[in-house]
Amino acid sequence: MIIGPKYKICKRLGASVFEKCQTAKYQLAEARAPRRTGRGGRGGGTDFGVQLLEKQKARFTYGLSESQFARYVNEAMDKQGADSKSALMVRLESRLDNTVYRAGFVKTRRAARQLVSHGHVIVNGRRMTIPSHKVEVGDIVGIRVESRPSPLFVGRSEAAVEHKAPTWMTMGDDGFTATINTIPNVGETEAPFNAATVIQFYSR
Repeated sequence: MIIGPKYKICKRLGASVFEKCQTAKYQLAEARAPRRTGRGGRGGGTDFGVQLLEKQKARFTYGLSESQFARYVNEAMDKQGADSKSALMVRLESRLDNTVYRAGFVKTRRAARQLVSHGHVIVNGRRMTIPSHKVEVGDIVGIRVESRPSPLFVGRSEAAVEHKAPTWMTMGDDGFTATINTIPNVGETEAPFNAATVIQFYSR
């Protein structure tokens, strides 16, 4: 997915959309930048504008194309008896690339997507190269034994000790595996965007 200049996007949507923008360097640059006055942000403060911004935040956070993201939203809204916003978050968090990122195997979702695509990740002992693969409760996600000596994972054991994994997974003692204990999800206060507002955008 072609996304354009990340800093420019962060200024429009917020620093939470890219890990690159969650650094002291970015925060310092923002603090030094002159404050803009005059017309408000994109959408002019209308309901549609707010919904559009939240949708874009969600897309860029998970690195999805418009068609991919729209499909997830429509699936969430079609689920009978389900809370659409919760169903959407579960589907996004259940992506294999997100799981790899949440486990701390790499520092960004983009890097996690590449790691999966290049065949470094296994699910229940089988190599998986599809970043959008949906993990299930009981799955064991890990880095292939053959890939572990790679420079990509130098210092992995030490980093694993410091990394705080989400409550829905348990990390292996060696730091190279993660077991999915419960349905992947995030609380409303943890998500960098408002899922309910995103659902409203697609319900128009």
